[in-house]
Amino acid sequence: MCDNRFTEKKVLSQTARRHSGEKPFECTVCSKRFTQAEGLVRHSRVHSGEKPYKCHVCSKAFRRAGHLNLHLRVHTVDKLYKCYVCDKTFSRSNDLNVHMRVHTGDKPHRCSLCNKRFSRSSHLQRHIRCVHSNRRPYHCPYCGKLFKRNFTQMRHVRIHTDAKSYSCRHCSDCFTRLDLLKRHLLKSHNEGTWFTCDICQMKFSRNDRLKQHSHRRHEDVKPYVCSECPKCFRTAAELRLHRLVHSDD
Repeated sequence: MCDNRFTEKKVLSQTARRHSGEKPFECTVCSKRFTQAEGLVRHSRVHSGEKPYKCHVCSKAFRRAGHLNLHLRVHTVDKLYKCYVCDKTFSRSNDLNVHMRVHTGDKPHRCSLCNKRFSRSSHLQRHIRCVHSNRRPYHCPYCGKLFKRNFTQMRHVRIHTDAKSYSCRHCSDCFTRLDLLKRHLLKSHNEGTWFTCDICQMKFSRNDRLKQHSHRRHEDVKPYVCSECPKCFRTAAELRLHRLVHSDD
């Protein structure tokens, strides 16, 4: 009886917080607040990199059970949405629609500040935050360093913790980052797909590295324009580095 009363009281308390907007649970890293302790626990994995839900088919890990359930559809053949251009498959039709922009070149999301266009709204938001804003909401709990992107903060924290969360399923090697594990699988176990330059046949373990290579070596395209001077750059990283010239820091 006591257990039932405690459970009922807890449910009523959570319901009351949802309606009142009260968020008593605060993240110690980015100060984001939550109405329930479970929400804070899930959120904390964003900073720690913990991924407790692992796919039994391919060992890919996820922070949330819902993300794992969504991923499992990839291994169910009759539920796949396949691209008719490159045969890449997706678990949701919306993901396929977004992917098709890779082939069509469609970029419906435009930055109102510099007119640069993006295929995904999330890419636009990241562009605005990294290029046009000085806001750095993510900080390292160990040294206090500030970051614009959560991913960058998470990668930095591993310097202090030396956590190697990504383990190879073929050998005993472990890695601090997923991209390092993927590169290891390609080079050591021939698992995965190399991204090959059509012009010089140079191979890359990541598609973004291939794009960066193409811009630097084979294209005279400089889409990133400095807002302080007429200089143009091939990559956003080059522009960010150049902007230090105009900074007082």
